[in-house]
Amino acid sequence: MVNKNPIILAVESSCDDTSAAVLCGRKLLANITATQEVHEKYGGVVPELASRAHQANIIPVVYSAIDEAGIDVNQIDAIAFTQGPGLLGSLMVGSAFAKGFALALKIPLISVNHLHGHILSHFIVENEASVIETKFPFLCLLVSGGHSQIVIVKDFLEFEILGETIDDAAGEAFDKCAKVMGLPYPGGREIDLLSQNGNPLAFKFGLPRIEGFNYSFSGLKTSFLYKIRDNLKINPSFIEENKADLAASLQKAIIDILISKLVKAVNHTGINTIALSGGVSANDGLRLKLTDLAEKNNWKVFLPNKKFTTDNAAMIAIVGLYKYKKALFSNQDITPKARMSLMDL
Repeated sequence: MVNKNPIILAVESSCDDTSAAVLCGRKLLANITATQEVHEKYGGVVPELASRAHQANIIPVVYSAIDEAGIDVNQIDAIAFTQGPGLLGSLMVGSAFAKGFALALKIPLISVNHLHGHILSHFIVENEASVIETKFPFLCLLVSGGHSQIVIVKDFLEFEILGETIDDAAGEAFDKCAKVMGLPYPGGREIDLLSQNGNPLAFKFGLPRIEGFNYSFSGLKTSFLYKIRDNLKINPSFIEENKADLAASLQKAIIDILISKLVKAVNHTGINTIALSGGVSANDGLRLKLTDLAEKNNWKVFLPNKKFTTDNAAMIAIVGLYKYKKALFSNQDITPKARMSLMDL
């Protein structure tokens, strides 16, 4: 029999953060994350190091979450885990733990699509002030290191992808351009900080001309690289002397690309309730632009709590809750997937 107010334990291990969370219904009881700092000196995530760190972190993180939630393991109704997309070695650690935990306690096992988690992160309840009630359908601009999508969210478990990237994602463009500038990892955050003191009109870059609602960021990335290369030939100190302006101009270009398609989607669908999600949704420039547009166009916009924009288990748990209510459980033979579409629920 399905509990109407279940306690869900969730684990997230798709990349380099090991996270565990406990929900009681929609109420968040605990959300613990161990971040792997070892990758900073490499300028990006090293998959082998990430999977090894997950193995060391997952048990302490899970039991810290259970302890913070103030529950006994026997009170847990189900365990949810990230099936994908992500780094296969990292995903295998989380899925193996979840399978063993479910088997030992004889509780349901729930697989969760990482992208699904980002979208439903808005429904996590921390306190009375954080309760969000929105009517379906709404548009979600999902922007992360690996994905840039405009999604029509029809219900908790029903989506339609309106547009997506045909090559690089916005987060990847941020990080790779930041690396060209010699900025530390993760570069997107550094670009956002630098841009606050720069002139967004200082430099122009080539922008994509893609029909429909799809995105492309590879051309912008190449244009940025050529701008750096050509100016360094003239002035070896070009990057150092123009860091803030380069960051601000790059950020404006990426945000303009994202927002132009979103405006087109609103006009096409007539849906003016919009949620922002994914790692790039922490970007202050993007949040400000979307807020300004909402005020001018009478849109209703939901911005996620920044702590739920990065990879975390709370967003996996909230998906687990709605799949639990529908008794959408997984068998022990389920395997993680490095590549998954949002439609693979």
